[in-house]
Amino acid sequence: MLEIFSLKGKKAFVSGASRGLGHEMALTLAEAGADLALAARTVAALEETAETIRKVGRKALVCPMDISNIDEIEKAVDDAAKTFGRIDILINNAGIAEEKPVIEMTAETWDRVMDVNLKGHVFCTKAVGKYMIENRYGKVINISSILGLIGVAYNSSYAASKAGLIQFTKSLALEWARYNIQVNALCPGYLLTDLNREFFETPRGQKVINKIPMRRAADLKEIRGATLLLASDASSFMTGSVVVVDGGHIIE
Repeated sequence: MLEIFSLKGKKAFVSGASRGLGHEMALTLAEAGADLALAARTVAALEETAETIRKVGRKALVCPMDISNIDEIEKAVDDAAKTFGRIDILINNAGIAEEKPVIEMTAETWDRVMDVNLKGHVFCTKAVGKYMIENRYGKVINISSILGLIGVAYNSSYAASKAGLIQFTKSLALEWARYNIQVNALCPGYLLTDLNREFFETPRGQKVINKIPMRRAADLKEIRGATLLLASDASSFMTGSVVVVDGGHIIE
Protein backbone atom coordinates (compact mmCIF):
# COMPACT_ATOMS: atom_id res chain seq x y z
CA MET A 1 0.00 0.00 0.00
CA LEU A 2 2.80 2.44 0.85
CA GLU A 3 4.23 2.05 -2.66
CA ILE A 4 1.65 4.49 -4.04
CA PHE A 5 3.31 7.24 -1.99
CA SER A 6 6.78 6.48 -3.37
CA LEU A 7 8.46 9.07 -5.60
CA LYS A 8 11.36 6.82 -6.54
CA GLY A 9 12.76 7.93 -9.87
CA LYS A 10 10.61 11.05 -10.09
CA LYS A 11 11.99 14.49 -10.97
CA ALA A 12 10.58 17.57 -9.28
CA PHE A 13 10.85 21.35 -9.67
CA VAL A 14 10.14 23.48 -6.58
CA SER A 15 10.01 27.28 -6.58
CA GLY A 16 10.67 29.22 -3.40
CA ALA A 17 12.77 26.27 -2.24
CA SER A 18 15.40 28.22 -0.32
CA ARG A 19 13.72 28.29 3.10
CA GLY A 20 10.62 27.66 5.18
CA LEU A 21 7.75 25.85 3.52
CA GLY A 22 9.58 25.38 0.21
CA HIS A 23 12.58 23.81 1.93
CA GLU A 24 10.32 21.46 3.90
CA MET A 25 8.36 20.35 0.85
CA ALA A 26 11.52 19.81 -1.21
CA LEU A 27 12.97 17.64 1.54
CA THR A 28 9.70 15.69 1.73
CA LEU A 29 9.91 14.85 -1.97
CA ALA A 30 13.57 13.89 -1.68
CA GLU A 31 12.97 11.56 1.25
CA ALA A 32 10.24 9.87 -0.80
CA GLY A 33 12.75 9.25 -3.61
CA ALA A 34 12.62 12.26 -5.97
CA ASP A 35 15.48 14.26 -7.44
CA LEU A 36 15.00 18.02 -7.13
CA ALA A 37 15.49 21.19 -9.13
CA LEU A 38 15.44 24.01 -6.57
CA ALA A 39 14.49 27.52 -7.64
CA ALA A 40 14.65 30.84 -5.81
CA ARG A 41 16.57 34.11 -5.94
CA THR A 42 19.03 33.46 -3.10
CA VAL A 43 21.70 31.06 -4.32
CA ALA A 44 23.41 30.58 -0.94
CA ALA A 45 20.16 29.50 0.71
CA LEU A 46 19.36 27.21 -2.23
CA GLU A 47 22.75 25.56 -1.83
CA GLU A 48 21.88 24.80 1.80
CA THR A 49 18.63 23.14 0.74
CA ALA A 50 20.48 21.25 -1.99
CA GLU A 51 23.05 19.96 0.49
CA THR A 52 20.27 18.73 2.79
CA ILE A 53 18.74 16.82 -0.12
CA ARG A 54 22.05 15.30 -1.18
CA LYS A 55 22.54 14.01 2.36
CA VAL A 56 19.44 11.82 1.93
CA GLY A 57 20.92 10.38 -1.25
CA ARG A 58 19.03 12.34 -3.90
CA LYS A 59 20.25 14.66 -6.65
CA ALA A 60 19.71 18.40 -6.30
CA LEU A 61 20.10 21.06 -8.97
CA VAL A 62 20.26 24.73 -7.95
CA CYS A 63 18.32 26.97 -10.36
CA PRO A 64 18.65 30.70 -9.56
CA MET A 65 15.38 32.31 -10.61
CA ASP A 66 13.23 35.36 -10.00
CA ILE A 67 9.65 34.06 -10.26
CA SER A 68 8.51 37.45 -11.56
CA ASN A 69 10.87 37.22 -14.57
CA ILE A 70 9.51 35.00 -17.34
CA ASP A 71 12.88 34.68 -19.11
CA GLU A 72 14.49 33.43 -15.90
CA ILE A 73 11.62 30.99 -15.34
CA GLU A 74 12.02 29.47 -18.79
CA LYS A 75 15.79 29.15 -18.42
CA ALA A 76 15.52 27.49 -14.99
CA VAL A 77 12.86 25.03 -16.18
CA ASP A 78 14.77 24.16 -19.37
CA ASP A 79 17.97 23.63 -17.36
CA ALA A 80 16.13 21.28 -15.01
CA ALA A 81 14.55 19.32 -17.86
CA LYS A 82 17.89 19.06 -19.65
CA THR A 83 19.63 17.82 -16.50
CA PHE A 84 16.99 15.31 -15.40
CA GLY A 85 15.46 14.42 -18.77
CA ARG A 86 11.93 15.35 -17.67
CA ILE A 87 9.93 17.03 -14.90
CA ASP A 88 7.25 14.94 -13.20
CA ILE A 89 6.28 17.18 -10.30
CA LEU A 90 5.97 20.96 -10.03
CA ILE A 91 5.43 22.79 -6.74
CA ASN A 92 4.61 26.48 -7.23
CA ASN A 93 5.50 27.85 -3.82
CA ALA A 94 7.29 31.22 -4.11
CA GLY A 95 5.29 34.06 -2.63
CA ILE A 96 5.31 37.49 -1.03
CA ALA A 97 2.86 39.61 0.96
CA GLU A 98 2.50 43.38 1.22
CA GLU A 99 0.35 44.26 4.23
CA LYS A 100 -1.33 47.61 3.58
CA PRO A 101 -4.82 49.10 3.73
CA VAL A 102 -6.32 49.39 0.25
CA ILE A 103 -6.47 53.17 0.64
CA GLU A 104 -2.65 53.23 0.88
CA MET A 105 -1.97 50.64 -1.82
CA THR A 106 -0.01 51.65 -4.90
CA ALA A 107 -0.23 50.12 -8.35
CA GLU A 108 3.37 49.01 -7.95
CA THR A 109 2.56 47.10 -4.76
CA TRP A 110 -0.43 45.37 -6.36
CA ASP A 111 1.55 44.43 -9.49
CA ARG A 112 4.49 43.10 -7.49
CA VAL A 113 2.31 40.75 -5.44
CA MET A 114 0.43 39.55 -8.52
CA ASP A 115 3.62 39.07 -10.52
CA VAL A 116 5.14 36.82 -7.85
CA ASN A 117 2.11 35.02 -6.42
CA LEU A 118 0.05 34.50 -9.55
CA LYS A 119 1.58 35.49 -12.89
CA GLY A 120 4.92 33.87 -12.08
CA HIS A 121 3.28 30.57 -11.18
CA VAL A 122 1.12 30.61 -14.29
CA PHE A 123 4.16 30.98 -16.52
CA CYS A 124 6.25 28.52 -14.51
CA THR A 125 3.45 26.00 -14.99
CA LYS A 126 3.37 26.78 -18.70
CA ALA A 127 7.13 26.22 -18.97
CA VAL A 128 6.98 22.90 -17.13
CA GLY A 129 3.77 21.88 -18.85
CA LYS A 130 5.33 21.32 -22.25
CA TYR A 131 7.50 18.57 -20.76
CA MET A 132 4.64 17.02 -18.78
CA ILE A 133 2.35 17.00 -21.82
CA GLU A 134 5.07 15.37 -23.91
CA ASN A 135 5.47 12.62 -21.29
CA ARG A 136 1.73 12.32 -20.61
CA TYR A 137 2.34 12.54 -16.87
CA GLY A 138 2.53 15.27 -14.29
CA LYS A 139 1.66 16.57 -10.85
CA VAL A 140 1.21 20.32 -10.40
CA ILE A 141 0.79 21.55 -6.83
CA ASN A 142 -0.06 25.23 -6.45
CA ILE A 143 0.59 26.55 -2.96
CA SER A 144 -2.29 28.89 -2.25
CA SER A 145 -3.49 29.80 1.25
CA ILE A 146 -6.58 29.79 3.40
CA LEU A 147 -6.54 33.53 2.70
CA GLY A 148 -7.47 32.63 -0.86
CA LEU A 149 -10.69 31.19 0.57
CA ILE A 150 -11.62 33.66 3.31
CA GLY A 151 -11.45 37.43 3.67
CA VAL A 152 -8.62 39.24 5.39
CA ALA A 153 -8.17 42.91 6.22
CA TYR A 154 -5.07 44.86 5.15
CA ASN A 155 -3.75 42.09 2.89
CA SER A 156 -6.14 42.21 -0.04
CA SER A 157 -3.48 41.90 -2.74
CA TYR A 158 -2.16 38.69 -1.18
CA ALA A 159 -5.66 37.25 -0.71
CA ALA A 160 -6.65 38.11 -4.27
CA SER A 161 -3.50 36.53 -5.69
CA LYS A 162 -4.07 33.33 -3.74
CA ALA A 163 -7.74 33.19 -4.76
CA GLY A 164 -6.65 33.66 -8.36
CA LEU A 165 -4.22 30.75 -8.01
CA ILE A 166 -7.07 28.51 -6.86
CA GLN A 167 -9.17 29.39 -9.92
CA PHE A 168 -6.15 28.88 -12.18
CA THR A 169 -5.76 25.45 -10.58
CA LYS A 170 -9.35 24.46 -11.31
CA SER A 171 -9.27 25.73 -14.89
CA LEU A 172 -5.95 24.10 -15.73
CA ALA A 173 -7.10 20.82 -14.20
CA LEU A 174 -9.80 20.70 -16.86
CA GLU A 175 -7.38 21.57 -19.68
CA TRP A 176 -4.72 19.04 -18.76
CA ALA A 177 -6.80 16.11 -17.51
CA ARG A 178 -6.54 14.47 -20.95
CA TYR A 179 -2.74 14.39 -20.61
CA ASN A 180 -2.75 12.50 -17.27
CA ILE A 181 -1.64 15.63 -15.45
CA GLN A 182 -3.23 16.31 -12.09
CA VAL A 183 -3.39 19.96 -10.98
CA ASN A 184 -4.29 20.64 -7.34
CA ALA A 185 -4.04 23.49 -4.85
CA LEU A 186 -2.70 23.19 -1.32
CA CYS A 187 -3.95 25.83 1.13
CA PRO A 188 -1.96 26.00 4.35
CA GLY A 189 -3.18 27.90 7.35
CA TYR A 190 -0.80 29.59 9.75
CA LEU A 191 2.57 27.84 9.88
CA LEU A 192 5.20 28.39 12.54
CA THR A 193 8.52 29.48 11.02
CA ASP A 194 11.64 31.27 12.19
CA LEU A 195 10.31 34.44 10.54
CA ASN A 196 6.99 34.56 12.39
CA ARG A 197 7.71 32.79 15.66
CA GLU A 198 8.06 36.05 17.59
CA PHE A 199 4.85 37.41 16.04
CA PHE A 200 2.79 34.53 17.42
CA GLU A 201 4.05 35.37 20.90
CA THR A 202 2.63 38.92 20.69
CA PRO A 203 -0.96 39.83 21.69
CA ARG A 204 -1.86 40.21 18.02
CA GLY A 205 -0.34 36.83 17.23
CA GLN A 206 -2.19 35.20 20.10
CA LYS A 207 -5.43 36.66 18.75
CA VAL A 208 -4.76 34.83 15.47
CA ILE A 209 -4.01 31.59 17.34
CA ASN A 210 -7.26 31.86 19.28
CA LYS A 211 -9.20 31.78 16.00
CA ILE A 212 -7.77 28.34 15.19
CA PRO A 213 -9.84 25.52 16.72
CA MET A 214 -6.66 23.55 17.51
CA ARG A 215 -5.32 26.69 19.27
CA ARG A 216 -1.88 26.57 17.69
CA ALA A 217 -0.03 27.26 14.48
CA ALA A 218 1.17 24.28 12.47
CA ASP A 219 4.69 22.95 12.61
CA LEU A 220 6.26 23.01 9.13
CA LYS A 221 6.46 19.21 9.17
CA GLU A 222 2.67 19.05 9.28
CA ILE A 223 2.53 20.05 5.61
CA ARG A 224 4.42 16.92 4.59
CA GLY A 225 1.49 14.51 4.42
CA ALA A 226 -0.62 16.63 2.09
CA THR A 227 2.42 17.43 -0.05
CA LEU A 228 3.30 13.78 -0.52
CA LEU A 229 -0.32 12.88 -1.25
CA LEU A 230 -0.59 15.41 -4.07
CA ALA A 231 2.88 14.64 -5.48
CA SER A 232 2.44 10.87 -5.59
CA ASP A 233 0.24 8.34 -7.36
CA ALA A 234 -1.88 8.23 -4.21
CA SER A 235 -3.71 11.21 -5.77
CA SER A 236 -4.01 9.76 -9.28
CA PHE A 237 -7.77 10.49 -9.42
CA MET A 238 -7.60 13.90 -7.74
CA THR A 239 -7.48 16.99 -9.92
CA GLY A 240 -8.83 20.49 -9.44
CA SER A 241 -8.97 19.81 -5.70
CA VAL A 242 -8.29 22.37 -2.98
CA VAL A 243 -6.66 20.70 0.01
CA VAL A 244 -6.77 22.72 3.23
CA VAL A 245 -4.31 22.18 6.12
CA ASP A 246 -5.28 24.74 8.74
CA GLY A 247 -6.24 23.17 12.06
CA GLY A 248 -9.91 23.85 11.32
CA HIS A 249 -9.46 27.61 10.93
CA ILE A 250 -11.80 28.21 7.98
CA ILE A 251 -14.65 26.13 9.46
CA GLU A 252 -14.61 27.98 12.80
